[in-house]
Amino acid sequence: MRIVITGGAGFIGSHLAERLLTSGHDIVIIDNFNDFYSPAVKRRNVAEIAGNADASGKTLLVCEGDIRDGEFVQAIFAQERPDAVIHLAAAAGVRPSIENPLLYEEVNIRGTMNLLQAAKEAGLRLFLFASSSSVYGNNPKVPFAEADPVDHPISPYAATKKAGELICHAYHHLYHINIACLRFFTVYGPRQRPDLAISKFVRLIDQEKPVPFYGDGSTSRDYTYVADIVAGIEGALHWISGGGKRYDVFNLGGSSPVSLNRLLTMIEARLGKKAILERLPMQAGDVERTFADLEKSSSILGYGPATAIEDGISRFIDWYHETKQRCHE
Repeated sequence: MRIVITGGAGFIGSHLAERLLTSGHDIVIIDNFNDFYSPAVKRRNVAEIAGNADASGKTLLVCEGDIRDGEFVQAIFAQERPDAVIHLAAAAGVRPSIENPLLYEEVNIRGTMNLLQAAKEAGLRLFLFASSSSVYGNNPKVPFAEADPVDHPISPYAATKKAGELICHAYHHLYHINIACLRFFTVYGPRQRPDLAISKFVRLIDQEKPVPFYGDGSTSRDYTYVADIVAGIEGALHWISGGGKRYDVFNLGGSSPVSLNRLLTMIEARLGKKAILERLPMQAGDVERTFADLEKSSSILGYGPATAIEDGISRFIDWYHETKQRCHE
């Protein structure tokens, strides 16, 4: 297939693009290379993807632009005639969404509508939407299942992701676009965004700088290694390609929550250094825990996480050291 990946220069998108190229697909990346974190990091990701494209013999096209620009999106769809869209691009992060909620509305809601409208105009029938475990809020029931109520988001980011799922359903109902909404649970691994916990902790502990540590360390997250997420996306792409009218929501997680205290201990042990903690209160918008129920995604998509947190952290730290060494050469 010819597949558009929005946000394809980023963390998850670059891994997904590499995987789909090796699986025999042609890839069109849409990315605006914004400065939420260093654009140079994303351009380095693209360079690595391009090397894999050359090796696979498939085509890779990178279109630099903003999904908030409906004319830009429609022009790409009209020119490239993709078979499927995997929509990963978003204004990311819970805390920044509280500081700048209108940006999150523009990118995560209007941007998603621009893509769905372009898909409708182009007659495209396959669409994957990256949602988030944040839609569950402080759900008292664990593990979190797709049928649980998600009507009480506690951040603008979470609200925009829930809105995205609803908009996707409307376009599925009206225009028969097959759609899967994938609720990602705290994805980590090589190329992880520098603002996220594992990446930030490793960098700051290695540099012997203070680590911002929110709360008492008892909060927990369902960490999911990026290769497992990519496998889940592939499974969802296969499912929406199966014919008939299809819309559904799926959890993609590790289903093995880890407390902040335990995460820190594992990173310290792997680096051989102790963290200098800057203890801070819990932040508004942060949930107490996440925990994915994977029964549905396992039975329908064949999804199953294969990477234990200890192995995933070890792989991330190996990548971190390799990248640091290359930067010094």
